[in-house]
Amino acid sequence: MLRNKKAVLFDLDGTLIDSMWMWKQIDIDYLGRHNRELPDTLQKEIEGMSFTETANYFKERFHIRDSVDAIKAEWLSMARSKYQNETPLKEGVLSFLGYLKEHRIRTGIATSNSIELVQTILESHQLTAAFDAVYTCCEVAKGKPEPDIYLLVADKLDAAPEECLVFEDVPMGLIAGNSAGMETCAVWDRYSIDQDEEKRILADYYIHTYHDVLNGTYEVLKP
Repeated sequence: MLRNKKAVLFDLDGTLIDSMWMWKQIDIDYLGRHNRELPDTLQKEIEGMSFTETANYFKERFHIRDSVDAIKAEWLSMARSKYQNETPLKEGVLSFLGYLKEHRIRTGIATSNSIELVQTILESHQLTAAFDAVYTCCEVAKGKPEPDIYLLVADKLDAAPEECLVFEDVPMGLIAGNSAGMETCAVWDRYSIDQDEEKRILADYYIHTYHDVLNGTYEVLKP
């Protein structure tokens, strides 16, 4: 999986950290504050959007009077404590990051989340120094499934697309990695278990935990 790879790029939520459960609850609580109910289809509708794109979508979709900046600030306030205290790393992350550092494979984060919350989780788990480049979809023209964010991070890591491996937990992210010309690995997450079949179709590899990479027990999905 890592043969001839110069850089490994990660999504954040659901990929490096177990946090997708939290965002559904925040959506429920936030919409409740505005006397709105959470539609069953919402998570699929916003999958891959940047933090700013999602705020714009909420404002239009639910006719929220607050500004986009105010919506984002409210979400940050609701999420910050959970990121600091209730959001664990996915199993095997620390061992895998240690392996990459030892073998001089560069690492980057390419996330749809806000930079403030990315910094919060990295500081909470003392992982700030573990990544060579950290960028969000708010810093590119279009969020996932467009390849912009992965191409940006690869450029910052001085790695060609074919030298990169992407880890993602949802189809939109895998499509973004594929569109960037990179190999992709789907990561199991309980939040996206109903999308496993689609993830397996899109990805080159599949893991349940990062121990699978180090133990060689990952699934090869494409010849």
